[in-house]
Amino acid sequence: MKILYAIQGTGNGHISRALEIVPALQKKANTDILVSASQWELCLPFPIKYRLHGLGFVFGKKGGIDFVNTYLKMNTKRFINEIKSLPVHKYDLVISDFEPVSAWACRLNKIPCVGLSNQAATLHPLAPRPKKIDSIGKLVLQRYAPTTRQYGFHFKKIDDNIFTPIIRQSIRKQLPINQGHFTVYLPSFDDLKIWKKLKSFPSCKFHIFSKRSKCTFHDKNISIFPLDNEHFVQSLRSAAGIITNAGFGTTAEALFLGKKLLIIPMKSQFEQHCNAAMLETMGVKALPGLKKEYLKEIDDWISNGSTIQVNYPDETMKILDKIMDENIGNSQYNEDPIDKYDIPGHIFNHSLSVR
Repeated sequence: MKILYAIQGTGNGHISRALEIVPALQKKANTDILVSASQWELCLPFPIKYRLHGLGFVFGKKGGIDFVNTYLKMNTKRFINEIKSLPVHKYDLVISDFEPVSAWACRLNKIPCVGLSNQAATLHPLAPRPKKIDSIGKLVLQRYAPTTRQYGFHFKKIDDNIFTPIIRQSIRKQLPINQGHFTVYLPSFDDLKIWKKLKSFPSCKFHIFSKRSKCTFHDKNISIFPLDNEHFVQSLRSAAGIITNAGFGTTAEALFLGKKLLIIPMKSQFEQHCNAAMLETMGVKALPGLKKEYLKEIDDWISNGSTIQVNYPDETMKILDKIMDENIGNSQYNEDPIDKYDIPGHIFNHSLSVR
């Protein structure tokens, strides 16, 4: 039996989940790994068969995606060729963690593709949504990596096919302590902008982890570190609280470690605003930005913010058993019709139909 497990490589959340899922899959079947996009820092301790460009996003410096650079780095012809050349027909099961090449290759070849991601959970009818719906963002989330069956991860279990987060073992084995500092990971903001805002709290110590900085910088109560996994984990473990965007990986790990959490969802990222909506129902503090007008709320969170109690058991094997039992040997292909509003379908429909 052969399985293809495909991972979205924009950010570290999908990669950290793969650290637990891939070894579990390898115990059950011959498993090949695909990673597309390259904005991740974690080390994967297993071979990657397919390293693709896919359709990644570029983090901006003002709280959201840099759409100009994302567009400039997009290569439609290469993306289409990757879809056409991926041999998904060789596999008994294709699992996509919001990875577009594998998902669209399966769609092109009318092969079932299982979605296993946080994005699948945020689109679930029972999942909380932000008060203001970003229709375009929602549409992109629905069509970016289309799958025929969906299993998801969310901060709370809301359905039989929606599970609590998979927490990597390097976090599970940590004994949390409180050394008084605040760990900050806001990759969608410029380091200087973060530093300027946090200078307003001279009595607090901050560890800022940066995707851009190549060296460590210290200034009184603020330290900026290059993003290094081991150092980051130790900072999380010993923090008084975590300030981060509303992605899935870091937020779930912060909750698991019992740290109070302040989130700033990325602009124009529907998934992150859905995450924030769920986290707010649990009591997590969310802010719309890092502007001066929100400093008072940050100060209040520092002084009065509370931790959230969660229960995230290690159920990786149980989840994979369920997926394999329900999908191995099932060749039924159920496709939502592509219409003019299907973003990738509309752009690539003609090219994908040319064999």
